Amino acid sequence: MELLLIFIAAIFVNNIVFSQFLGICPFLGVSKKIDTALGMSAAVAFVLTLATIVTYLIQKFVLDAFELQYLQTITFILVIASLVQMLEIVLKKVSPSLYQALGVFLPLITTNCAVLGVAILVIQKNYDLLTGVVYAFATAIGFGLALILFAGIREQMSLVNIPKGMKGTPIALIVAGLLAMAFMGFSGVVKV
Repeated sequence: MELLLIFIAAIFVNNIVFSQFLGICPFLGVSKKIDTALGMSAAVAFVLTLATIVTYLIQKFVLDAFELQYLQTITFILVIASLVQMLEIVLKKVSPSLYQALGVFLPLITTNCAVLGVAILVIQKNYDLLTGVVYAFATAIGFGLALILFAGIREQMSLVNIPKGMKGTPIALIVAGLLAMAFMGFSGVVKV
């Protein structure tokens, strides 16, 4: 039951984008088309889940064992960068169109604070490996949900007449704020 609560809370209540404000760069940058948002969501889910597993094991069996906790951030960044590089190579071979569509945002997963933030939060919350993986995967689903919802709204906004001064980033930020307020409605559903 606890895993289910963590899963639901990570997606809706404690959404990484709307309540913790992590991952804003790809949220705003890759959300102009649903196809690109889906690809980015899948890439972030893969990297986030795998990075959580690897960083958890490194934390428990290397950093904690040798009392090197002060190297946590730099170690996690190096692990995440390696995983993103591996994903970039695979995407270039498997799906060149998705690789092109993601463009500069694929390498930016390396500096996506959501990935690093979740890896550190799993350690700070003292989760075991299974709970950490569930939390990371649910967080990735929450990130994807936010990204896809926002991309759908932005595609619809391209069909309407928006005042000149509000086009582009201003209206996108207003819509993001409205989505964040909508997600606040889930705050009473699950208590974690």
